[in-house]
Amino acid sequence: MARATFQFYAELNDFLPPDKRQVRIEHFFGERASIKDMIEALGVPHPEVDCIEVNGESVDFSYIVQDGDTINVYPVSKVAETPILRRVRPKPLNVIRFVLDIHLGKLASSLRLLGFDTLYQNDYDDPELAAISSTQNRILLTRDKGLLMRGAVTYGYYVRNTDPQKQIVEVLRRFNLFELASPFKRCLRCNGVLQSVDKQAVIDQLPDTVVLYTNEFHRCQNCAQIYWKGSHYERLQRFIDGVLDING
Repeated sequence: MARATFQFYAELNDFLPPDKRQVRIEHFFGERASIKDMIEALGVPHPEVDCIEVNGESVDFSYIVQDGDTINVYPVSKVAETPILRRVRPKPLNVIRFVLDIHLGKLASSLRLLGFDTLYQNDYDDPELAAISSTQNRILLTRDKGLLMRGAVTYGYYVRNTDPQKQIVEVLRRFNLFELASPFKRCLRCNGVLQSVDKQAVIDQLPDTVVLYTNEFHRCQNCAQIYWKGSHYERLQRFIDGVLDING
């Protein structure tokens, strides 16, 4: 039986049993396997890994683990501390877009509220989520680490927090998005882009009180939902301010 030792750093320990966190792990194996497969067998999804060091040398996911290997596995947060190691994580996307699993409906609404292109449906199954992420170059956000381990997933992140307000802050920090937020630009129902529309063009769809007191309207270019600054607006603005002020 061959043996390799693994050390996982920083937030990668979130995926390990308590007795295997922050310590060197002995892993015994009998069959030839890639380092990617071994890392995931130990519980860490490949999209969370940024670089891998074996016996002091940088390797990629295709490396075949050898008897006696000493392996260090680093997450994104350790990039500055590992400048000489080759990245296994793909280059950052030029345009940040998301697809979310069924557990993250409130986070999807928050991302849309802040202007980020976010796909979410409560009937997406795992193969469909992985395929959307892969074919559309969308970052898959999930609370299911098994979903992140699917081979089709290149860009993905496991959301640690369970509180929706903490989740949005976590995602903004992880992907450095605070400066890219553009609130009230997307439809909260379908993710479509909102466009200013003349009052007369939608007047027959408005409640009487809105016709009397409101003159600024936006319409979703996808589902035609109409938006205006009603009683909910101040509540949403407070939420946005509270989230974005955290970075200040």
